[in-house]
Amino acid sequence: MKILILHRVPYPRIEYHRGIDHDLHDVTYIGKQSAIDTLPADLRCHSVVRAGLNSAFDETLAWLVESPQTFDRIISMSEYELLDAARLREVLNIEGASLQSVTLARNKLEMKAAVQARHLRVPRFMSLERYLALQGHVPWTGATVLKPHSGASSMDVSIHQQPARAFDEIRHKISGLALRVDEFQVEEYISGPIRHFDGLVLNGRVITLLSSEYVGTCLDYMERGQPLGSWHIETTASMHEWVSAALQAVQIHNGAFHLEAIMADDEPVFLEVGNRVGGADVVATYELATGIHLPSLELRIHVDGELDLSAFSREQNDLGFGWFVFPGHTHPERIYQGLDGAEELRASAHVVQWNELSVGALLPEHVTYSAFEAPLAGIVKSAEPQQTRAWMQSLFSCVRLAHNLTSVA
Repeated sequence: MKILILHRVPYPRIEYHRGIDHDLHDVTYIGKQSAIDTLPADLRCHSVVRAGLNSAFDETLAWLVESPQTFDRIISMSEYELLDAARLREVLNIEGASLQSVTLARNKLEMKAAVQARHLRVPRFMSLERYLALQGHVPWTGATVLKPHSGASSMDVSIHQQPARAFDEIRHKISGLALRVDEFQVEEYISGPIRHFDGLVLNGRVITLLSSEYVGTCLDYMERGQPLGSWHIETTASMHEWVSAALQAVQIHNGAFHLEAIMADDEPVFLEVGNRVGGADVVATYELATGIHLPSLELRIHVDGELDLSAFSREQNDLGFGWFVFPGHTHPERIYQGLDGAEELRASAHVVQWNELSVGALLPEHVTYSAFEAPLAGIVKSAEPQQTRAWMQSLFSCVRLAHNLTSVA
């Protein structure tokens, strides 16, 4: 089988060789030089460097015009190139998720409308274009959230707490940043713990699922430079049913999923879902807790269309794992100076992994949740999930990125 992979996520995050037999299949990776550079030197494959000046769709299609060939599968494991892969499959008549279904799982306006139609609760919402036409008059009384309808990682998201000022603030923001109105939405702000649900779905059936709850928020991580983490919690039968219903609503029938919801009075309120694995160390902690490596099994679903379900254990998941990551993009200095307050926690018996940049390394200027780039990221394990959360909260309150304190004589 000939397989084309739109390669954007660093190879160690996916470990493609665990899901695709590169000796059996003819695999080609196309991506920007920085992504191609992450391919193992001994991996049997073809690699194509694209300029990255245009979309993956446009540049891949241009390459295929210059080097005509056919493929049996086109796969993307990146949130940002799922639509490109779907467009290529449609143009080239290749098996896989359709452009319509992928769009539904990317556009948050269509996504929430589909979930709402299944009588699952979502925040009240509307397109930014309609919000502006209504002069900010919305059917909710609290804070308003402005966000892209097809974004990720909380980029360009803002919360406007004062209803009387929200319209002017939002109008000023889109004008000042020259944001495209047709790419944004607004929704009511709902307060509560945020959970994420990760797993695999095969032919519409959820075959493995883990529930987690965040410590911190993606928005605070991106905007305010605060650390972020999550810890595994028990999945109840009702939550399993709710996740299944939400996935059916947005037509995610095969592959990995990463679904987020706010718990309001113990009721899940749908936020968004991606037909992909979660970021940060979601994959690593999932495998530690269950023995299941999500990306490799997702790849087998995409390539073979099936899985050996006997490989899934019926044993209780080993809860108590959690992951954490500290941002570097908001730090006032570009050079990593080490950590303050980390000595005792670094040596904690709960630490499974502690990944820290070397002092003197460059801090990333872009938003990243990757343990390969962040100044500090890690995995912890305790006997009880609540203890994992408490340890993480202690870490977040005690540890800070150090500053250069050189004095002037």
